[in-house]
Amino acid sequence: MTEKYQSREERRKQQEAAKSNQKGKKKPKGSTGSIFKKIFLILVALGIIGIIGGAATFAFMVKDAPKLDSDTLKAAIPSEIYDTDGKLVTEVGTQRLEYVEYEDIPPLVRDAVIATEDSRFFKHHGVDPIRLGAAVIANFTQGFGAEGASTITQQVVKNYFLTADKTISRKAQEAWLSIQLERKYTKEEIFELYVNKVFMSERTTGIGTASQVYFGKDLSELTLPEAAMLAGMPQSPNNYNPFKHPDRAEKRRNVVLSLMHQHGYISESEMKEAQAASITASLVKEEERTQQGDIPYDGFIGQAIKEIEDKYPELNVYTDGLKIYTTLDTKAQDYVDQIMYENEIVPFPDEKFQAGITLLDTKTGEIRALGGNRNKDIDFGLNYATSVPRQPGSTIKPVLDYAPAIEYLKWGTYETIVDEPYKYSTGQTINNWDHKHLGALSMREALARSRNVPALKALQEVGLERAHEFANDLGLNLEEMVESNAIGGLKNGVTTVQMAGAYSAFGNNGYYTEPHSVKEIEFRDGTKINMAPKTEAVMNDYTAFMISDMLKSVVTSSYGTGQRANVPGLPVAGKTGTTNYSNDEMKKYGITSNGAVPDAWFVGYTTNYTAAIWTGYEERKNAILPGKDQQIAMKIFSNLMEYVSEDKKTADFTVPKTVQKVRVEKGSRPAKLASDYTPDSQVINEYAVKGNAPSAVSTKYKKLAGPSGAYAVYDQETNEIVLSWSAGDEASQYKVSVSLNGGAEQSLSTTSETGLRMSNPEPGGTYTFKIIAIKDNQQSNPATTSVTIPGTDEEENPEDIDGENNEDNNGNTPENDYGNPGNNNNGNQGNGNNGNNNGNGNGNGNGNGNGNGNGNNPTNPGQTPESPDDAAEDVDVPIEQQPPGTQNNNPAAPVQ
Repeated sequence: MTEKYQSREERRKQQEAAKSNQKGKKKPKGSTGSIFKKIFLILVALGIIGIIGGAATFAFMVKDAPKLDSDTLKAAIPSEIYDTDGKLVTEVGTQRLEYVEYEDIPPLVRDAVIATEDSRFFKHHGVDPIRLGAAVIANFTQGFGAEGASTITQQVVKNYFLTADKTISRKAQEAWLSIQLERKYTKEEIFELYVNKVFMSERTTGIGTASQVYFGKDLSELTLPEAAMLAGMPQSPNNYNPFKHPDRAEKRRNVVLSLMHQHGYISESEMKEAQAASITASLVKEEERTQQGDIPYDGFIGQAIKEIEDKYPELNVYTDGLKIYTTLDTKAQDYVDQIMYENEIVPFPDEKFQAGITLLDTKTGEIRALGGNRNKDIDFGLNYATSVPRQPGSTIKPVLDYAPAIEYLKWGTYETIVDEPYKYSTGQTINNWDHKHLGALSMREALARSRNVPALKALQEVGLERAHEFANDLGLNLEEMVESNAIGGLKNGVTTVQMAGAYSAFGNNGYYTEPHSVKEIEFRDGTKINMAPKTEAVMNDYTAFMISDMLKSVVTSSYGTGQRANVPGLPVAGKTGTTNYSNDEMKKYGITSNGAVPDAWFVGYTTNYTAAIWTGYEERKNAILPGKDQQIAMKIFSNLMEYVSEDKKTADFTVPKTVQKVRVEKGSRPAKLASDYTPDSQVINEYAVKGNAPSAVSTKYKKLAGPSGAYAVYDQETNEIVLSWSAGDEASQYKVSVSLNGGAEQSLSTTSETGLRMSNPEPGGTYTFKIIAIKDNQQSNPATTSVTIPGTDEEENPEDIDGENNEDNNGNTPENDYGNPGNNNNGNQGNGNNGNNNGNGNGNGNGNGNGNGNGNNPTNPGQTPESPDDAAEDVDVPIEQQPPGTQNNNPAAPVQ
């Protein structure tokens, strides 16, 4: 026992000594516990600093927040529309606004709105972090747009007090004001404000008003699917407008019904039954919809409002009290309205005949005027200028075929393309409008004559992909690219705004600005949003210039299809375009005229203005018959361009440094530069991309060495003029002509000798001889010499001078021959190639008066305007046969 005790006692003492030693030891520096403690303290300090800094930052951002004004909350303030000079044009207010008190809002409508916009509305205090997280999850699990992050309170604040500027500062102000609003107003009052402020498309504000507009009934009468549809619209009113987009409206309604079921407002069976209901069955019929009062320039103002709604859908133009600064030129718009409505400047064939007109500033892309619909009784009606795409016909050729060929292949305006029987890559035949082929043509002439085969060949050379990209850079937004697009067979068509925008880039040295009607928006607090799009370089300046120069030939050359669009004294470039009917369509619609077309276009520009004009009927079955009606688009263009250019200096298109002028031998293939000796009649003045002009020089018209040392002397003894010259090196013959006293030149002789004699010259006369060396089809420059014959001493009979009293061979005195066409002196009037141009028959002293009429028929000289082949009666080339997969797959009748 003693030993054990001693052992225990000893062991205890040893343990106590060990503990004492451990307590006496110091911990090493940098231990883990010390580091964690420091980090914790630093984080706490940073957190405090962050809170203070965040609070200070938040305070700074909300210091300029507007005050909650009860009058503003109740008022719907109209917006003001200004023209391009800053002058007030009109106000756009809340013509459709029926205020609904909270107690008059049915539970069905309230539940639909809360389930969709803010399911925790009655639980949060203005800002809901839980809703924010739920919205993120919902967008991932149920699809984008299933639920928004902003509370109803925040939307009220945004709609009534704040701008659409999506900045951190604005969001901070929105949160701050939402909290303040919740303190000042009850949930019921806030919900009432929301329901009555929200924009519902169709120039409608408030769900109560929308119920009348879309269903013709009060809120209390709405069914579940109807209430769900209205509750879903505020997220994107125009996109979910059931009148215009029933499919989108139905999908959105079904999302709302799903949310109502999810939050316990309706059962699953109620949801499914409502989702199966027709979206259009209970809508107000189109003929029963009420229209608003007259709005000046409604076509233009409607486009301006649409631009704002598309870019900033959260804005309500009708209630937000905006100042909208547009690009409208009221003087130009007044003239366009005269054209559209008064039927005097350009007569229309009937009341159903429609037109779409877009007038742009070439340099800025600003829309100056719009002609949207000839029915002026409906405000914001169907706009043929901006909202009705039609196939463009041959107006597409500069954009899709020839400009890309210049841009990517560096073709010159002289590039030779053969107009010949040809096929698409599919093997299907492509035809020209007249089913004829003109052989080798320059690119300029092929475009001006609007031949289809050369256009397709140009597109094929460029390639579909590059042409597609080029056209879309000009705002055409083509969805698909097939070869038939080369002549205008676009699947979805284009609008006049799109075509004007594309052509304006040619007139602006290759710079494109998206056409727009709004420059700037100013909010009630003075903040502004710049709405003008950026200008971008979309092509080289050599492409823009050469297209412009060739399009000038369309309106100014004798073979151009757009001569009726020309404005004398104004440098105008432009292109005609028509479409056609397939054989099946002609049978279906009972169209018997081969020259009838559904669409007729003209798009043109100067350096100041660009105008695109479409004409036709709303329904394709109504055809534009051959003749003057197919020229209306050109007449509108020429009248409008002349009017807006009056008293305004219009510069011509300037040749850029990247372009060089070249003289090309006519008809050479491939193109050859004209030699110094090529006759002017065989030379074309064209343009090339600098450094890419033809290198080969024509030798076809090589100049012969001409005669030299020409000398004429009078031999008095023999009463002869002796003419001599030295031979040219290669000449085989010499052609000699003579004129007396500066009069008309007459052929004297063709000889292989180097001299000749002329007997019995007139005393006192001065004879001038011209000698030209010739060999085969070549000839030299002339050599000339003169000699004067001595006079006689005999007195001349005054009455015989110039033969004034002498009768001609037909017994008529010469004084009666002048200006007396059509008599025995062979003075023929109007023997020209075109019945429109009457020649002037002028009888001369020999009784040979010939009338000269210069025909303007580009393809068939000699035809009168009544001839079916007269291109002057043609607006343009139609869309011919197209490969499978395009709109018209059947052979088309030629357009005349």
